[in-house]
Amino acid sequence: MTKSKLTIAVTGLNNIDSPGPGIPVIRGLKESKHFNCRIIGLSYDAMEPGIYMHEVVDKTYQIPLPSAGQQSLLTRLEYIHQQEKLDVIIPNFDAELYNFIKLQDTLKSMGIATFLPTLEQFEERHKSALPAFGEKYGIKVPKSRMINSMAEIHNLAYEFGYPLVVKGKFYDASIAYSPDQAMAYFNKISGKWGLPIIIQQYTPGTEVNLTGLGDGKGKLTGAVPMRKTYITDKGKAWAGVTLEDKELMKIAEKMVAGNKWRGGFELEMIRTDRNEYYLIEINPRFPAWVHLATGSGQNHPEALVRMALGEDVNPYKRYEVGKMFVRYSWDQIVDLKEFENISTFGEL
Repeated sequence: MTKSKLTIAVTGLNNIDSPGPGIPVIRGLKESKHFNCRIIGLSYDAMEPGIYMHEVVDKTYQIPLPSAGQQSLLTRLEYIHQQEKLDVIIPNFDAELYNFIKLQDTLKSMGIATFLPTLEQFEERHKSALPAFGEKYGIKVPKSRMINSMAEIHNLAYEFGYPLVVKGKFYDASIAYSPDQAMAYFNKISGKWGLPIIIQQYTPGTEVNLTGLGDGKGKLTGAVPMRKTYITDKGKAWAGVTLEDKELMKIAEKMVAGNKWRGGFELEMIRTDRNEYYLIEINPRFPAWVHLATGSGQNHPEALVRMALGEDVNPYKRYEVGKMFVRYSWDQIVDLKEFENISTFGEL
């Protein structure tokens, strides 16, 4: 079979201790059996390690921060497209997805394919809307409240008890065991991600996650469950193993059938001692551990690109249980000139 040649732009190159999904997504694309690809990295910061991983990323361009708005992003993408003739863009950060979703029709008219959730799908799975989401699709969700000031913490403490979970609207979550801790986490997380802050009831149990891919028509194209076996102080999985978890697969199938999810996603669940499952978060893109799915027999990034280009992709039927990933640190040696180029000219 002759492989087609594609130019694919990918964000999320911050392959650090709290890694983005970009490099794992690219690894899946590079292992595709259906196409060869030239990878264009899209970065927000000159210190993102993926910029300098030339065996993985062929060329990198800086793009404006999401707060700069859709027009600034579009102007930059038009320039990059003129240089590179992009076929597909895969954004990998929650905070940038709103702009890319709003621009996807414009990008399509330029000849650039995406495979993203609709704005409605994106909005209804926000952390602040999770209880309503769970009720709508028949999925258990811990009780939670949105707050905008520290004063509200004292009242919620009576309702929720301690410990409770303090979460940012985009990222970060910490377990607070006292009012002082809750207020400290409120300040830390709101200072980084803004308001509101979500207070969530603490649910004891084992965290189990699932990386999945919806076809936009109600079918689950791929899904692989995983349990974290080593967690960093930031709560990120540094090692994990694939599981056979039929109940978690049923939950993913139910969600995708109900909301016709389009694109990659991650379910973060708590499985209690009574074997009850509680949804604590839905990430609207691939997780940073998505390469475990590729390694266990389901190449979700490859399937996403094929669906973005209008191909029919048969759902994956199986994956290998007991496959592990172990993350590690790597000292990337970089010429200062490269750093200066990406910092000064916005491309490398």
